[in-house]
Amino acid sequence: MLKLSLKPGEYIDIGENIRIVFSGGSANNIHLLVDAPREYNIVRSNSMKQKDKKEYYREQTISEEAKREIAGILMREKHAASEITERPATKKAIYTVSHRR
Repeated sequence: MLKLSLKPGEYIDIGENIRIVFSGGSANNIHLLVDAPREYNIVRSNSMKQKDKKEYYREQTISEEAKREIAGILMREKHAASEITERPATKKAIYTVSHRR
């Protein structure tokens, strides 16, 4: 991490097309101007925390009967898939015709 001290009006260039200008500050706040292409998503850290906050919803439990039914379906599908892959390829007969004179 790079730590820089800037005076009001000084700026930092990041790459060729991003510029951050320190425009001053007061007490515990600083004022920055960010000049960057629209393709870049620029957000403050506290707005990211609120955005990432996920609601917690407890998952509903599944009944034992439903679990057995799901297990049966999965077993039948697995069995059907194994039958398809285990079948040997059928041999094709090639016939040749010879003409005798």
